[in-house]
Amino acid sequence: MTKTVNHWIGGKTVEGASGNWGPVTDPATGAVTTRVALASADEVGAAVAAAKQAFATWGTSSLAQRTAVLFRYRALLDARRDDIAALITAEHGKVHSDALGEVARGLEIVELACGITTQLKGELSTQVSSRVDVASIRQPLGVVAGITPFNFPAMVPMWMFPLAIACGNTFVLKPSEKDPSAAVLLAELAAEAGLPDGVLNVVHGDKVAVDALLEHPDVAAVSFVGSTPIARYIHATASANGKRVQALGGAKNHMLVLPDADLDAAADAAVSAAYGSAGERCMAISAVVALDSVADALVDRIRERAEKIKIGPGNDPSSEMGPLITRAHRDKVASYVTGAAAQGAEVVLDGTGYTVEGYEDGHWIGLSLLDKVSTDSDAYRDEIFGPVLCVLRVATYEDGVALMNASPFGNGTAVFTRDGGAARRFQMEIEAGMVGVNVPIPVPVGYHSFGGWKDSLFGDHHIYGNDGVHFYTRGKVVTTRWPDPSEAPAGVDLGFPRNH
Repeated sequence: MTKTVNHWIGGKTVEGASGNWGPVTDPATGAVTTRVALASADEVGAAVAAAKQAFATWGTSSLAQRTAVLFRYRALLDARRDDIAALITAEHGKVHSDALGEVARGLEIVELACGITTQLKGELSTQVSSRVDVASIRQPLGVVAGITPFNFPAMVPMWMFPLAIACGNTFVLKPSEKDPSAAVLLAELAAEAGLPDGVLNVVHGDKVAVDALLEHPDVAAVSFVGSTPIARYIHATASANGKRVQALGGAKNHMLVLPDADLDAAADAAVSAAYGSAGERCMAISAVVALDSVADALVDRIRERAEKIKIGPGNDPSSEMGPLITRAHRDKVASYVTGAAAQGAEVVLDGTGYTVEGYEDGHWIGLSLLDKVSTDSDAYRDEIFGPVLCVLRVATYEDGVALMNASPFGNGTAVFTRDGGAARRFQMEIEAGMVGVNVPIPVPVGYHSFGGWKDSLFGDHHIYGNDGVHFYTRGKVVTTRWPDPSEAPAGVDLGFPRNH
């Protein structure tokens, strides 16, 4: 029997009324397991209206009240992390351990939100002039929206709404329609923790729902994570409608391996960073840039490790990698591998023919490794978003950095070396927002901010951390002058001597 996923508006389930539904498949079997309501513009408007009504009281609530809810919410999420992970596996396909890791990274931001009291402290300058003080304070924006991708259906929403509501905003979440159930459970648990009705709302949908949020006059800000073309569209459209925007786009993350690197450690890192989550993450390493002197040895080590990765259903504890999200995405990823040889690459591993016995209709693809890839090939230029690793060879460190900096993307990058001076030069010279030194996926912890450069970010603010707090609040400066009490009008005695 097919499950139905409806909207969450004003603290309760609201059945879809548009008449439009989207299919949700189990990627391991290819079977449609769920139908999800796709919201009309009116339904999005109802969610925004609920959030606007809730803001009237939530926006002026005390920090103590907000953080009390968030502490309870954190405890509920911790207790239900297996249930959240199971929903991720069922609809996204990633293995259970990977899904648990996703929930843990989301919890980091909930924990950051629990400590919002210190993040919202203002500044005060006294006696800037005679009896004049100046204070800087931060206040919530109002109704804010989040549009999140399929690859992290719990973590990315938790990168947004906990901080937003901790700052006093109310939130409308539009998760991916490909795996919507985790977002609904997050909202239900927030209500169980005592979050007032309307503070967090979830509407499902496609471009109709997205455009309704981008155009709605009562939405003050929009957060987005997804591909670069959509990030560019979100930024342009929402900005044109007078909204604050943070739109995180795609990536082509590079890992530079220098001759002095520990090649075993570099190979381990390349395999986990390229093939973990089936490569469906914006922080995946999809291009290894190896100096010629170590390239052959590094490719051999990567191939040896990749051949041992066990692929299977996400709910099988022995599986290390699951299927891709949809059949269409699987076929698109495969096309890059089949076309690579014609564009000059050496196909060291070809995973396009992989299948799993008993699950032949699943969205399976094996691990692919492409060596001697050129910078003008499709496999290098495009964000593949699948388990395909490209190896590019360079003669010198300078050549490697120049190649990497020529990429239109600037999300994350890494260098593997034992030389501190080389690592320091790399972190200063590379044009990317997040840098790893002997760390393959440099995703910052919650109290630092996440975001890239160039075509990987549209807007001025990175997500979570200090940037997240600043994005979800706006500054106000108050200049105050009080007359001295000795200057009280005649007939008003405050008990001060009139000595001025």
